[in-house]
Amino acid sequence: MSLKMAKLLKTTSNILSVQAKRNIGVCAPAMQKVTDPIQRLFLEKVREYKQKSSGGQMVDVTPETQRELNQELMKLAKQYGGGQGVDMTKFPEFKFSDPKLDSIDLEELEKK
Repeated sequence: MSLKMAKLLKTTSNILSVQAKRNIGVCAPAMQKVTDPIQRLFLEKVREYKQKSSGGQMVDVTPETQRELNQELMKLAKQYGGGQGVDMTKFPEFKFSDPKLDSIDLEELEKK
């Protein structure tokens, strides 16, 4: 009985040890403050970008860039069946109908 208990305790301690190492490995970076200047700069830029990007529009877009985007979207629309006023960003709607099937007469098949 005590041998089984010792094996159970050893197995349990091994499992808990592995889980604790994993949890510390995952949580440690989140608990630390950003001390690296490059990380701090990166986070500042991400936050700045988040503030600038609203409504799904491009950030700091120039008229030339917007014109190029519109030209590319028109080329894609022509290539893939879109046209004036067709929203190419919308997922297409599929309509499937069941095909008409001929009925099978089993008696006729047996006669042949």
